[in-house]
Amino acid sequence: MPKISNRGANMPASPIRKLVPFADAAKKRGTKIYHLNIGQPDIKTPKAAFQAITDANLEVLSYSPSEGYEWYRDKISEYYDRVGVKIDSSEIIVTSGASEAISFVMNSCFDPGDEIIVPEPFYANYNGFSRSGNVVVKPITASIEDGFGLPPMENFEMEITPKTKAILICNPSNPTGYLYSKEELEVLRNIALKHDLYLMVDEVYREFVYEGQEHTSVLALDGLDEHAIVFDSVSKRYSACGARIGMIISRNKAMMSTALKFAQARLSPPTLGQVMGAAMVDVPQSFIDASISEYDKRRKVCIERLQKMDGVVCPNPRGAFYLFVKFPVDSTEDFCKWLLEEFSLNGETVMMAPGAGFYSTEGLGLQEARIAYVLNTDDLHKAMDCLEEALKTYPGRK
Repeated sequence: MPKISNRGANMPASPIRKLVPFADAAKKRGTKIYHLNIGQPDIKTPKAAFQAITDANLEVLSYSPSEGYEWYRDKISEYYDRVGVKIDSSEIIVTSGASEAISFVMNSCFDPGDEIIVPEPFYANYNGFSRSGNVVVKPITASIEDGFGLPPMENFEMEITPKTKAILICNPSNPTGYLYSKEELEVLRNIALKHDLYLMVDEVYREFVYEGQEHTSVLALDGLDEHAIVFDSVSKRYSACGARIGMIISRNKAMMSTALKFAQARLSPPTLGQVMGAAMVDVPQSFIDASISEYDKRRKVCIERLQKMDGVVCPNPRGAFYLFVKFPVDSTEDFCKWLLEEFSLNGETVMMAPGAGFYSTEGLGLQEARIAYVLNTDDLHKAMDCLEEALKTYPGRK
């Protein structure tokens, strides 16, 4: 029998999706599951996105240019101008979601054995993309006790070697919801300039900030034209995950021309997704404001309920729509399976993403889990009821 590759064997399973078989089995038993494991918004996609496809009146669904249609990249430039960042359409490559953007950039910036520094816990697919390219992740561990804030500058300095090529963060963070301040970004800028590193920032949750905070784009910082690379997407901003439209944004011409080669190799990004994306740029700000307000209500429900549960540690994040929570259990991997296999409250249970998969350092995150508060507040209260009751009866409680 032919063997699979070592690269494939070493590819980590998604902590977000790995428990799906257990969830499927629970549903077949008639158990209702509150899905807090995946960042799939339930906000209705703007009607203008669907209307744009109808209005396009396409007779042939053709390839687009590999970098994306110029008219769509011009619309992206308009969007960035509104958030205070001047970007030319030539500094944008449209991709099939932010995931493809990350993959193209990894292939463009790293050789096998090169190193990337990432504060952990981090979005699990950063591990996957790194491993598939034989790039070494050097994690800098953030602390739940500090709300997962930026670790000290000296922690980064200690990990930098001649192989180090980049620092990668997600702002606001998936999975922790942490919002990096302008001052923290300036610390990272100084490190990147001092050591001539790329500073890569995943900004797909840019809009979702709370408690009067403001998001600062790394593209707005001085001195980083050759260093800053941003990943962005329509998936969360407009609740359009299935459009599969992301983008690479950078003023570094050499990197962008290299990334374009990978874009050409996969031919083109989705044509219909770009039609939708262009229409969504013109969606009134009221849509975004209403989404932020709704997520903030959900955030408050979850934080209030979780912080009242005995033994649970839940920071107060100010961005994205995730909580990274420490539970008084032996293993959240086992706890999450148990919730799906053995527990129900009035025929209902909850699904979360175990925390260990969001770390690169082995042994960390064993008592933590990510919660995506993407359900309405009534369902979130029911999900919290399930969690509260489950913690009283779970045999592996510590």
